[in-house]
Amino acid sequence: MTILIGIYMLILGMVLGSFYNVVALRVPAGESVIHPPSRCPHCGTRLTGADMVPVFSYIWSRGHCRHCQAPVSMLYPAGEALTGLLFLWMYLAYGWSMQMVIGLVLISLSVIITIADIHVMKIPNRILLFFLPVVVVLVLLFPFTSLWSHLAGGIGGGLILLIAALASRGGMGMGDIKLFALYGWVLGLSSMLVALFAGCLLGLIVGLLLRAIGKHGKQQPIPFGPFLAAGTLIAYVYGPSIISGYLSLFA
Repeated sequence: MTILIGIYMLILGMVLGSFYNVVALRVPAGESVIHPPSRCPHCGTRLTGADMVPVFSYIWSRGHCRHCQAPVSMLYPAGEALTGLLFLWMYLAYGWSMQMVIGLVLISLSVIITIADIHVMKIPNRILLFFLPVVVVLVLLFPFTSLWSHLAGGIGGGLILLIAALASRGGMGMGDIKLFALYGWVLGLSSMLVALFAGCLLGLIVGLLLRAIGKHGKQQPIPFGPFLAAGTLIAYVYGPSIISGYLSLFA
């Protein structure tokens, strides 16, 4: 049964990941996520079911439009595959539980803002406002720790990044601040700090690697939202274990 549910979660994640691609690319542009139907951005041909099977359509067409042979961005299958694998990971971590459900909501938000931030260097308010009431209600009904800790995590996460943004004089956007306040509310104070450390560390490593191979110049900005998202998901699943392991060093 666990294997069957795991397969279901993987497929569900890939299907939703395809929709999250649409949301992430259309919402920043001020477009509807429903109309018009998906089309090839090069030739304008409306895509059929055969063109929109998550991941497999990309592989089958060898990364090109079936109609005009224009290359298709890797962003689409990457988002689909990543969402499927993250859904599977969350199920394996928490089983069929409310903690899994909240984790899936976090994954959904994280995938959408990651694609949007990479594509247009922007985290749209409309996306954050959609998820805000969902995560607030879920945490109020099913808190992991005290509500004071969740509240402190939300306020603290937003304040820390606000101070960083002021100190960097525009080096960080308001979208990152609002996003991390939302993440902090879900995680609670201690796991929020783990998420911040993990996100900063991942951002530093990736930034240095990209610059080492010449993909980014020193003055070229790197979107921080994806690293906050990755750090948050790590802290959501492993935060308590990381904190316990760290404190044991001083016991």
